[in-house]
Amino acid sequence: MTIVFTLLLLGLAALIYPLRRNRFYLLNAALVIGSAYYAENHLFRVENIFSYKIILLFLMFHLVCINLTTFIAYGVDKRAAVKHAWRVPENDLHMLEFLGGWIGAWLGQKFFRHKTAKKSFQNMYRLMIVLEFAAVWLILKLLGLV
Repeated sequence: MTIVFTLLLLGLAALIYPLRRNRFYLLNAALVIGSAYYAENHLFRVENIFSYKIILLFLMFHLVCINLTTFIAYGVDKRAAVKHAWRVPENDLHMLEFLGGWIGAWLGQKFFRHKTAKKSFQNMYRLMIVLEFAAVWLILKLLGLV
């Protein structure tokens, strides 16, 4: 299971150039892989890595970790803004939102009071949520589940 998750996440980073440059995506990949390693070695043994349970487990790990990572990214960006240091690019934040971290983004905006007044950022944030739901719907439609 750990090897499959590693190949999947790092394969996506290899195929999609913006993911390679997004250091928070790599943090997310490390969290998902670490979670899979812990679950595989301490909680249960995986018999068949091609079962639907493994896919659901991957999605659960990914969603929890991407929201945590997005929340951390907002905190890092807010701290950098206060200290007038190098900021997290907005495209990186939007990529994390699109990958499923829009709940972590919303919590980060509220908790850190960050990026809430910038209208262009909020519009792109809403667009990322719509695009994510459209992508999920399209995938479910192609799989014949909708």
